[in-house]
Amino acid sequence: MEIKPIKTDADYRAALKEVESLMSAEPNTPEGEKLDILATLIEAYERTHFPLDLPDPVEAIKFKMEQKGLTIKDLEPMIGKSNRVYEVLNRKRSLTLNMIRKLHQELGIPAESLIKQSVQTNCV
Repeated sequence: MEIKPIKTDADYRAALKEVESLMSAEPNTPEGEKLDILATLIEAYERTHFPLDLPDPVEAIKFKMEQKGLTIKDLEPMIGKSNRVYEVLNRKRSLTLNMIRKLHQELGIPAESLIKQSVQTNCV
């Protein structure tokens, strides 16, 4: 089994092609182990070369609201009175650290995404 690091775009494409040919490999076989190793190398390469942006915090909040069937009233314990919730959702008010903590804990929105918005808003 010859496996080498993925350093270039050509290496990446070759690894993807190899993985495609190994997709039907059985676990705990040499082919299955090669598939696992290549998938790990590809994932590391993609994480470095194709990073994903964090979701927009307001859109993340709205998505969670829709997903969980929440109303403005349901967000009050996390953000404050309904007028404050509307201000946040309309991008007229930044999230505070306390709001970020509560939204992260209650809705599972990544804290990094919520913090990113606050930092960008406060820097402008």
